[in-house]
Amino acid sequence: MGLFDGLRRGREAQFDSGDASTNAIELTKRRAQISLTKQGAATGHLRVNLSWRMRTSDFGGSQRESLLRHPFRALKPPEVVGHSQSMVNVDLDLGCLYELQDGSKGVVQPLGGYFGDTNAAPYVKLSGDDRFGSASGETMYINLDHRDSIKRLLVFVYIYDQTPAFDRAHAIVTLYPSNGPRIEIHLDERQPQARSCAVVMIEKVKNEIVVRREAKFVYGFQAELDRLYGWGLQWGRGYKTKVDR
Repeated sequence: MGLFDGLRRGREAQFDSGDASTNAIELTKRRAQISLTKQGAATGHLRVNLSWRMRTSDFGGSQRESLLRHPFRALKPPEVVGHSQSMVNVDLDLGCLYELQDGSKGVVQPLGGYFGDTNAAPYVKLSGDDRFGSASGETMYINLDHRDSIKRLLVFVYIYDQTPAFDRAHAIVTLYPSNGPRIEIHLDERQPQARSCAVVMIEKVKNEIVVRREAKFVYGFQAELDRLYGWGLQWGRGYKTKVDR
């Protein structure tokens, strides 16, 4: 038994009995999936949140240099600093490709105004479109009370229009189940040319709702994610209406 094996098992036990306000499960390459059914969290609304902030290295030197020039920044919590920095032209969007048990397929995303519905098919709804990286980010709700109607859901993130790539924005997708600890997927791989990322797959496997980390970056947009996962939808170029800050 390795030195850290016992510690890992201890952490997993803590996750199984953890509380969402204090504990988090981070899905990684080594621990890529978790069963919501076994966690007792396969019912109710699963909240999916996307938040991001710009890396500090992109804003005029190291953190020490920044604090020397702006000493009062030390009084701000990191979250406030991060989100104020993200007011640079960054627009990450949260989306979801869905496939239901009856064979119907589609997408929920801000582009095109496909915001979905939680009480009717596809049982996925996007709360809105955050264009400026606010503290709340973007949030999607999945109604797992209709889990028997859901075959698979692919949650993805894409960069809209001409914004910095993933290597400049530190993005986190967090899942908040109805019971147990939150689930985090960090999109921190250096992918300077990537425009989209398949983040997590939520699907029904042998009567269990399983969440599996994907974290697959692609150079195209939704159509390339579609081809990668075999969704078979027809795609066209879409645009957003202009908004004022």
